[in-house]
Amino acid sequence: MKTPGPGRPGPRVPGPLDNARLVRRPLVVAESCILPARVVPNARRAEVVGWVGDGLKIKVNAPALDGRANEALCALVALGLGLPRRAVSVARGAKSRSKLLEVRGLSAEGVRARLGDRT
Repeated sequence: MKTPGPGRPGPRVPGPLDNARLVRRPLVVAESCILPARVVPNARRAEVVGWVGDGLKIKVNAPALDGRANEALCALVALGLGLPRRAVSVARGAKSRSKLLEVRGLSAEGVRARLGDRT
């Protein structure tokens, strides 16, 4: 066996997740939901306005450039739900005002309970 040269990694040590890569099924998340949202970028302040139909109307103060409004949106929703930032992501509509947000760690009922029934 050759020894690694300078700047090259050494031999790979197998880890506990090596066998998990062989599984072809999707990873099952305990609770998650898809949340429709209508986003208003460049608002004076960032806030969750309330429920409009089945979705949320959300204002963010970031401009809709280079995904800044999407980042602000995910951070605001995660903060409002009491979840880490990585638990909320844009599933569809990255360049649209109408978006579908994926919330991992809460069911749809849990999202409604935490955000309240603002209308």
